[in-house]
Amino acid sequence: MNTILDVDAVIVTHTHNGNPQGDHWDEAAVKLVPKHLPLFAQHEADAARIRAQGFTDVRVLTPESSFKGVSLSWTPGRHGTEEATAVAGEGLGDVCGIVFRHTGEETLYLTGDTRWNSYVRKTLKTYKPDVIVMNAGFAVATNLDGIIMGVEDVNEVAEAMPDATLIASHLEAVNHCTVTRADLRKFSKLMGFDNRLLIPEDGETVSV
Repeated sequence: MNTILDVDAVIVTHTHNGNPQGDHWDEAAVKLVPKHLPLFAQHEADAARIRAQGFTDVRVLTPESSFKGVSLSWTPGRHGTEEATAVAGEGLGDVCGIVFRHTGEETLYLTGDTRWNSYVRKTLKTYKPDVIVMNAGFAVATNLDGIIMGVEDVNEVAEAMPDATLIASHLEAVNHCTVTRADLRKFSKLMGFDNRLLIPEDGETVSV
């Protein structure tokens, strides 16, 4: 845990509207993350929730944010299909992605909890990232279609950015995800982008 928290700042892509059972900002995070660390939230509503939990340096991401010379660009997403968010949007809440840029470094796009959609397509066209990190386990909720990317979504990203390095996370290590590492490896080989897809194991560090 000390290694995980040996960081300069924390980014919270979403809070599920403050749900304490949320999987990106939960009770354990509130307890363990040092209250003085700079913390970036996707919008003022999430920032207010986090400040109310005792955090003293909470900043709101924008398309022009930066931290220690690194550009942090907020990007939009949608936590599921239009149909899913119409039914369960209050529980799923708003989400965002982030594009990281620094002079002399590759541009990295963290998609966040989103499906493939016009928001992701526009972000890829605007920023042309060299590295794309996707939450790709096709998580499901009761009576809803997948609420994050699955194999078909990853394929859309691969086709849109044929030269980018792809990194997949949020697979079977997350309990409501339905796509496994083996599933995605098999699919990527079938579709011909396995040579540029990285699928880290639990605890594995990836350098790009």
